[in-house]
Amino acid sequence: MSDLKLFNSLTRQLETFQPIREGEARVYTCGPTVYNYQHIGNMRAYVFADTLGRVLSYKGYKLSHVINITDVGHLTDDADAGEDKMEKMAASQGKSAWDIAAFYQADFEADLARLNIRKPQHPKATDYVEAMIEWAKAIEAKHCYRLESGLYFDTSTVPDYGRLARANTDGGESRIDPVPGKRNPVDFAIWRTTPAGETRQMEWDSPWGRGAPGWHLECSVMSAALLGQPFDIHTGGIDHREVHHPCEIAQNQAHGDAADTGARIWMHNNFLIDRRGKMSKSAGEFLRLQTLIDKGFHPLAYRLMCLQAHYRSELEFSWEGLLAAFVRLKRMVMLIERFRTKAEAEPAGQADMTISQIDEALSDDLNTPRVLDIAFSISEQKGYAADRLAAIFECDAVLGLNLQSLSRADLRIRPATATITEEEIETALHQRKEARAAKDFAKSDAIRDDLIARGVEVMDGDPLGWDWKLDI
Repeated sequence: MSDLKLFNSLTRQLETFQPIREGEARVYTCGPTVYNYQHIGNMRAYVFADTLGRVLSYKGYKLSHVINITDVGHLTDDADAGEDKMEKMAASQGKSAWDIAAFYQADFEADLARLNIRKPQHPKATDYVEAMIEWAKAIEAKHCYRLESGLYFDTSTVPDYGRLARANTDGGESRIDPVPGKRNPVDFAIWRTTPAGETRQMEWDSPWGRGAPGWHLECSVMSAALLGQPFDIHTGGIDHREVHHPCEIAQNQAHGDAADTGARIWMHNNFLIDRRGKMSKSAGEFLRLQTLIDKGFHPLAYRLMCLQAHYRSELEFSWEGLLAAFVRLKRMVMLIERFRTKAEAEPAGQADMTISQIDEALSDDLNTPRVLDIAFSISEQKGYAADRLAAIFECDAVLGLNLQSLSRADLRIRPATATITEEEIETALHQRKEARAAKDFAKSDAIRDDLIARGVEVMDGDPLGWDWKLDI
């Protein structure tokens, strides 16, 4: 196999993956703050992380993958401003913060399953608060100072703070809001003390008063506890590259040594954007995976849409683009059905060079668009159907589209607004096929027009067989 080359955001260059422990790959992915549903832009980060994990497994490494659950400490601003997201949502819904966290964590995990994302470890931040307090105590004397609002990290005490973000040379900028008494504008909270006269639902006793940990602290503590330090790869969205991950690195340096950034390689996926700009829950309405399903799209069509772009490229979302990915997925499923039928009547042939092409594409910083092209080009190659099936499934080991078991019936997702049943559709199509065979084109057209009026698109001329889909 080829050497696996990955882009390290810390050095801004491709590097050969060399595991710290031979034969093992330890990966930490910044998980969701479970105060609300996840939008599809959030989910792109987990498709990317799952693809990375699949490639590492494909390459033969024993994978340990952690996606943490942030159920405390994250404010409504990614920096040190605003209200705690969990507390704010709990107040707005009249529920406990613990109930809010449990509900939205379950929804997040359901979305992971829908996208065929392999289940990693899902530790919760609230289970590690005591460990966070101990970490903060260990670094306090040399790296922290106290203010009325809590314990703050002095970023001037570690070398090269913010070099991951390249704030001065790479167009980045600090989003950490000013807090009275800070020594440096980019200093950040390690512990937030509950203001006098207030009570939070989630608060703990600490040497700095009763309160809650800062958001950045949890990932340093949990990654070290679950994966050891240093570990191999840390992933997250590109927005984390600017504030959250530099804060993590500073904490890791303070707790270990100046060279200890926590992870050897830091990897970031780019944004999913719409025509209005970057997706954000703060904008009000946002697209969830369930929104796509309600419009009749199988969730794996969205996974395919993500894989069509390199993870470091911006990906623009549009319904037209999602429909194109859905059609592409459907065609692949239909090809597999045809190959299976042919394979039953053919002997096994000889393997071609497709496997090496797949490995070369994956080794080039997870080039999934190239792997998809290889998978689709197999249908045009000469050779036995069984061999082509094997090559497609080899691609799918890392694409994660579940092609071995996905069927055309699975792809028929009923939009939430649909009133026609599948049985009615199939009956109408059978009648239309008979009318066309009898050259009764007036009847055939009338049936088609009736189906269109009821939201069904009849897909004529498909060389792999007649089919239909419910319109969006």
